[in-house]
This record gives sequence, C-alpha cells and structure tokens, in this order.
Amino acid sequence: MTNSMRIKYLYHSGFLVETNTNLLIFDYYQGSVDSLLKESPNKNIFIFSSHSHPDHYNPIILEWHKCRPNIQYIFSNDINVPSQQNININFIAPYQALKIGNLSIKAYNSTDLGVAFLVQDEEIRYFHAGDLNWWYWIDTPEEMMKAEKNFKEEIQKIKGEAIDVAFFPVDPRLELNYSAGAEYFIQELTPRIFIPMHFADSPDIVTKFETKMKDSPSRIIKFSQKGQELIL
Repeated sequence: MTNSMRIKYLYHSGFLVETNTNLLIFDYYQGSVDSLLKESPNKNIFIFSSHSHPDHYNPIILEWHKCRPNIQYIFSNDINVPSQQNININFIAPYQALKIGNLSIKAYNSTDLGVAFLVQDEEIRYFHAGDLNWWYWIDTPEEMMKAEKNFKEEIQKIKGEAIDVAFFPVDPRLELNYSAGAEYFIQELTPRIFIPMHFADSPDIVTKFETKMKDSPSRIIKFSQKGQELIL
C-alpha cells in the first residue's frame, strides 16, 4: 500500500478513513465528526451505512450535507429515508456494485441485516462487515448449525477478493464465541490489516483478541477509545 491513510475510531462500528482524496465514514452511530467535515474542504466525502439498526445508522448524518453539499451517501437498501431534496443518496443491495467518483464499491450479504461493503479507493481496498458475522449464540443445535452455514457460505463468496483493511465484529455478547467469526474471516481471507469493531463499551475484548491472535497472518490494530487515530 503506497498511499497514506488516516483511520479514526468513532465508536462501536463507526470509523472515519481519510485517504489522499477522500473522507470515508462507515456506520456512524456516535462520536465527533463536525471538525472533520469542515476540514479538508477539497476532499470528497462518502458516508456508508450498512443497515438500519440504530447502532449502525444514525439519521443525523443526513444533516451533514448542509455544511458539505457534495456528500455522497451509500446506504443498504433496507434503510428507509424520508424524501430528501438535493441529497445524493445511493442505495445498494447484496451483490450489487457501484462506481461513485474514484470509488469502486461492492456489497455482500449480511448474516443479520443489510450489507457488508468492499470499497476500493485507488489501490487500497477496505472491507467493512456491518453485521456480517458468525453469530454463534448459545442456541438450539439447529440454529447454531444454520448460523455457521450462513456465515461460512458468505465468506466463501468473498474469497479471492484482495482486502487491505478489514473492519470486522468482535462482539463480547457472544461470550466464549466472541472471536469465532473474526478467526474464520482471517483464516479464509487474510486481510493485510484487521481492525476489530462492534464491541461498544467493552474495549477489553479487543485486547483479549489481540493477544489471542498474536501469531495472526493479518496485522491486528486495536482501537479502544473514541477519537483514537492512526496514520498508516
């Protein structure tokens, strides 16, 4: 990866990625972005929302176009948006592709609701999983087998895609199974950089995962505090 990027952790599954020409914001829920929208006035802004769950989609993002009218929104097609004037909203369904500006965008299916995004900005490819995960709840054997089958089949559809930076759930609510999906994702897809998300107010689970994956073929990057940034 020759281009530089800045990654800022907003909260939960929310991240801002600043590249040479763009600002990409994924699954905004909470966190401060006002100053970010006002800086870098020459950069294009793309706002991604993977599905309509309130911890992934906050309607306040529709107000941001008032200070940056050039914003492009890329929403999963399960999100219902009131009629908006002069707002650039692009809906996408699983397995569809979009070309917007210099971005190439593909959507994959979620194992919950909505989509996961594969976004190429110049030569860097980002994967934001949304709620795609091996939701390995302690349940009936039939439901557990179904969850495993659905997740692994979706990962096989993604296999072969080069991924530079992956944002993927490591959810403490799954208890002992918190990392099952993340481990399988890394095993099958081997992103260069893997960034855990979807842990809300339980950042200790990320430290636990980082330790567990110390021999991972992917570089694990840990964000544990709102507003934390890293330049790569």
